Amino acid sequence: MNCEVCQLKELEVEHFEIREVLRCILHTILFHRALGLVRPKDVDLELFEITYVQCGDMELERKIDEKIDQFIDRVEKHPNKKNQICLSFYEVKNKHATWFTNKVERLFWEHWYINLNVMQHPKTPSGKSHHSKLVVDPGVEARGARRAALEASLRDVLFQIIKFVNEKKDHVPSIPNVEGIPFPYEITISSSSDSAFGMDMFKRMLQTGHPTMLS
Repeated sequence: MNCEVCQLKELEVEHFEIREVLRCILHTILFHRALGLVRPKDVDLELFEITYVQCGDMELERKIDEKIDQFIDRVEKHPNKKNQICLSFYEVKNKHATWFTNKVERLFWEHWYINLNVMQHPKTPSGKSHHSKLVVDPGVEARGARRAALEASLRDVLFQIIKFVNEKKDHVPSIPNVEGIPFPYEITISSSSDSAFGMDMFKRMLQTGHPTMLS
């Protein structure tokens, strides 16, 4: 089976922006891969002038928020590292069971890599300095410019997702007649502190349990 990979543009974010940015990207991908019946729900971001669409599935929202919590926890444990979250879609095939293999085999057909570089603010230096305030607080104007740049980059990522979905269709399996997300998926997390950033995560994807398909 052909497996397509989409490496999304890296985004430089502050800690408080992680949740909104990841919600926006993950829900956008899942909405465009929800080829069954869905109840679309428009969501306006609080930090950016961007509206995205969710599938209107409470269980899906819960699972995404759970993974984002894990990602934020990882960022806090591994500061100053680039962090990556991977959303993968796969098919489940039954195999003949032996002593050495499971009965179920996953056939991955798409990987989405979301790359975030979380900014770490320098701590206030001890003692008084002319420049200490400039280091700690870049000012309203600089923060506004950075926020505008991130918003533009986030829009680029959303367009990248739409372009990929529109251009890459031949690898998508036939669609079962179900509501919502018709394909099993999983979300895995990695950071550049791992032994093999990306490959280590891919190995873990092959070893993890089998998530249930949403209905």
